[in-house]
Amino acid sequence: MDPRDTAPDSWEQEDDVEATLDGQLESAFTTLNVNAKPFVPNVNAAEFVPAFVMKSHSENLDSAVAVEKISTMEVSESVAPVENGDTEMTTEEPWDQKEAEPNEEEPGGGSCGDRGPAVAATTEETAPEMMEEEEETPAPKVPPTQPDAPKKEHINVVFIGHVDAGKSTIGGQIMYLTGMVDKRTLEKYEREAKEKNRETWYLSWALDTNQEERDKGKTVEVGRAYFETDKKHFTILDAPGHKSFVPNMIGGASQADLAVLVISARKGEFETGFEKGGQTREHAMLAKTAGVKHLIVLVNKMDDPTVNWSLERYEECKEKLVPFLKKVGFNPKKDIHFMPCSGLTGANLKESTDMCSWYTGLPFIPHLDSLPNFNRSSDGPVRLPIVDKYKDMGTVILGKLESGSISKAQQLVMMPNRHVVEVLSLLSDDVETDDAGPGENLKLRLKGIEEEEILPGFILCNAENLCHSGRTFDAQIVIIEHKSIICPGYNAVLHIHTCIEEVQITALICLVDKKTGEKSKTRPRFVKQDQVCIARLRTAGTICLETFKDFPQMGRFTLRDEGKTIAIGKVLKLVAERD
Repeated sequence: MDPRDTAPDSWEQEDDVEATLDGQLESAFTTLNVNAKPFVPNVNAAEFVPAFVMKSHSENLDSAVAVEKISTMEVSESVAPVENGDTEMTTEEPWDQKEAEPNEEEPGGGSCGDRGPAVAATTEETAPEMMEEEEETPAPKVPPTQPDAPKKEHINVVFIGHVDAGKSTIGGQIMYLTGMVDKRTLEKYEREAKEKNRETWYLSWALDTNQEERDKGKTVEVGRAYFETDKKHFTILDAPGHKSFVPNMIGGASQADLAVLVISARKGEFETGFEKGGQTREHAMLAKTAGVKHLIVLVNKMDDPTVNWSLERYEECKEKLVPFLKKVGFNPKKDIHFMPCSGLTGANLKESTDMCSWYTGLPFIPHLDSLPNFNRSSDGPVRLPIVDKYKDMGTVILGKLESGSISKAQQLVMMPNRHVVEVLSLLSDDVETDDAGPGENLKLRLKGIEEEEILPGFILCNAENLCHSGRTFDAQIVIIEHKSIICPGYNAVLHIHTCIEEVQITALICLVDKKTGEKSKTRPRFVKQDQVCIARLRTAGTICLETFKDFPQMGRFTLRDEGKTIAIGKVLKLVAERD
């Protein structure tokens, strides 16, 4: 029995245990291979990622298989020590040598096996086996950015669409293809999913992390993950497709710059998602209202036996969607891009596929990379709508910085309660930074406010330029679907940026003609479906909002009632409270 496992009779004995352990260690050191290759630090190595140390031992077994394939390639000796993080490994030289030991019988076993990914990166050949070797590398391959490196542009992508269209699966597949999830983790998910007879769900588990979501196979909360391409840094927001969780989806869409509408090409599935009551329509409309300018439509499940990469089915889905998206407000020529793909096999996500010779455009990830930059003002006022908050050694809030920039130790004001807070630390996509610009998804640790005093929908501002808050405002509303008429006194739920609040239409001011934009002279007594009106609304509590003209992200809203989206609108004017 290991002396560490037994409880000592007295504290004095602890020292003896330590001593015996030291003795064991010394004997272990004597068996080290003294004639191992000398350690050459590599100055240009990527920054040290501790997860590598843990996993590389088991990885040697994987790489040993690939050794025969790799050793046939002539690799100049200078490449040898390009191992992840050798720059900081000087003190742990024995570990390096231990790695070299087990494979000494094989020619160049240990070093060559470990060298796999580096070789793949340096040689221009991308033979299939080399690709496999490269994908074997462990989890987060993205090293923390060097202080002098220029920051990549941050883009938030929300995946929307009907339930079971394959949003989470595509998200999981993208994370695997970009190396954010390693193969071993996915194999574990695959085994677990098989045990539950759900083997096609395993990719979605990379984003659906809690047990309830995995058991039902439905996303409930907005899943977050991130991946990087050569030019940009993307945050995936995986929105729930089920109609019960639309409020969560609105919160996710309000943080997004770009929406990916996932539709299933499988016979019957596309139709249910697109008919009245399906989520394909509602989500596209909500994304437009939330301020998403660019929409990519991924026609998923093209590998399904009922579809089999058929161009006719793809065109049929496209023909049905375009008129609707046009009606919602997207410009088919500029704002919408269609592409076929398969989330389960990963076809046409990173590389184009032979199955689909008729599609000539770029695959999904290269297409995202080639999009033009978003112009955001970093010198504007600080506006950070809060999505979520929790306690963790202080108060932590999550949200997307809409404008301005935030740095460590900065004093900010939490509206509408006017609490002065200080930023203790900043995390941008789980990487700690000292300052952050607009468009980044942030976690902030705050000082000077309790977690109970914050609600989602509150806004962090700088003291010089506070955002407006109030209860009464005038807005232009478009009634999208409502069976009966809407009169003053009608109550609904208002979703504006990340805030959800009960609201009452207190007065209808005028109707607006859809074609000419003319306002009616008389006050309407009611409004019905497809009409546009200007109305005065009053919320139950004080909320933060801006006029659409001043700050579009905080001036557009949706009204929902009985689980349906009734109207979309924009704030025209804030009305001061009469005391």
